[in-house]
Amino acid sequence: MGVEPGTPAEFLREAVGDLAYDAVATIDRRLGEPAIEAVAHGCKLLLFTTAELDAVHVPNPSAVVRRLTGTGSVAEAAAILAARELGGVGELVVEKRRGRMVTVALAH
Repeated sequence: MGVEPGTPAEFLREAVGDLAYDAVATIDRRLGEPAIEAVAHGCKLLLFTTAELDAVHVPNPSAVVRRLTGTGSVAEAAAILAARELGGVGELVVEKRRGRMVTVALAH
């Protein structure tokens, strides 16, 4: 998941919608963001550095995200890395989905 600082939790919940997930993953600098913590409640929270995220090939990199964070992907790259860390293949099931101030992706 990628969120802008100060994103309301309801914006992230809307973007997640009916996606089923066991873990929430994002960039390490979003630790403490209320929206991330609200959606991750009861799940494993995985945090990745800019360098870790930037090393992942994703289908939809973003120049804007790169300019703001130093990596071309947060949502897709974090989903892939989290899936791998949890024993999955690290393949996207849902490519990035944009919402208000958020982006989410799902991998297995």
